[in-house]
Amino acid sequence: MTNLLSLFLGAVLATNPVEAASNLLTGKAIPAVPVDPVEAAYQKLLEFDDSADTDIEQWIKDAGKFAEAGAGASTATLRAKVDQRIVEVDKAYKVFVEQHPNHARARIAYGSYLNDNHDEPGAVKQWEEAKRIDPKLPAVWNNLANYYGHRGPVTNAFVHYQKAMELMPNESTYPWNYATTVYLFRKDAMEFFACSESDVFERALGLYRLAIKLNPANFILRSDYANSFYGTKPQRFAEGYTAWKEAMEVARDEVEREGVQLHLARCKLSIGQYEEARHHLSLATNAMYVELRDRLFRRIERLKSGEEKLPGDKPGFPAIVPDPVKN
Repeated sequence: MTNLLSLFLGAVLATNPVEAASNLLTGKAIPAVPVDPVEAAYQKLLEFDDSADTDIEQWIKDAGKFAEAGAGASTATLRAKVDQRIVEVDKAYKVFVEQHPNHARARIAYGSYLNDNHDEPGAVKQWEEAKRIDPKLPAVWNNLANYYGHRGPVTNAFVHYQKAMELMPNESTYPWNYATTVYLFRKDAMEFFACSESDVFERALGLYRLAIKLNPANFILRSDYANSFYGTKPQRFAEGYTAWKEAMEVARDEVEREGVQLHLARCKLSIGQYEEARHHLSLATNAMYVELRDRLFRRIERLKSGEEKLPGDKPGFPAIVPDPVKN
């Protein structure tokens, strides 16, 4: 058993886990602090899990650097080292939940650990037990919703996201996840909510707006919302343009800002405003965007020459109306 695992198990099994762990870490006698020993052991468990993640990430990085230099341990050796640490963390969780079977938050954390290590059945078992123990914890409803969104039935995801939102209405993650799932599984949503596809889009967009209201400075969230306008029927490029402009305001660096310029250009191009599209493209100079930028430049030239037509110019499609939004 490694020193790290011995330290954790000692903290769990000790009469006073905080004092026991502190003595092991410092070698000094530290007066006991009047805290809940179960909560203290739970926090140590989380720290142990986090430290294992940190160690594994560092081992993988170091192995990559050594491999580039023509040295380092074999892949098999690294895998064995990682597996050993995973086993240690798993054992620590098992010890804790065996001693404290009604600790719902520990079961949620254990489920997340199992899910991260590709044991979905084990994760669901822990989350379902946590939900039984304390059905008022929103995180467990969200975790189960994520699972059902990937594995089905998707309608269970709708129910679980809704419950998570009811339990914690000020958390943006839940309507954000819910919006993405409704948007991606439109047919399931149409049947579940007994509504049209257009209504499903509005429901998803409304959930995104709620999440943005709760977390307005989140660039990834605003990007997800703006991206959703590409998939609406019909596509709503004017609204998409506005959403991307708003995302630009919270972009965290120049790379993100230049990426937004490409989306702004795409929106303008799609409604026939070629010069404004060219202007946005000219502002994307980062090397990572050059290929896509130049491809869009070439498409503008094909559209202007008549070599290519926008969807709105084809029979059977609604005519494209120029976007009134100005730069």
